[in-house]
Amino acid sequence: MKIGQKTEIPGALAQTGSAKRAQSPPGAAVGAGTPAGSLAGVPVTVSGAAHVLDPAARSSADYDAGKVQSVRSALEKGNFRVSAQVVATRMISDAQEILARPRV
Repeated sequence: MKIGQKTEIPGALAQTGSAKRAQSPPGAAVGAGTPAGSLAGVPVTVSGAAHVLDPAARSSADYDAGKVQSVRSALEKGNFRVSAQVVATRMISDAQEILARPRV
């Protein structure tokens, strides 16, 4: 393309799309934005961290609904108090747990 030369954008896009279809193997997804159709059969693994993020994998045992409601109620009433000692102790405990995990 030369500078100053006007091209029809829709025509250029149509040519690009037909060129992609011509190069794609039969049955491959065209226009999906990724070459996933050409990678069929490639094994995929999901990390443990990704499983933790899945809301469907969480159970109701992950939190105590009664305790959540009592904290919410205390916050609304203005009675909720934070103990700096408890927060510090839990932070140290969590940090020790993280540091003790084997590195992958």
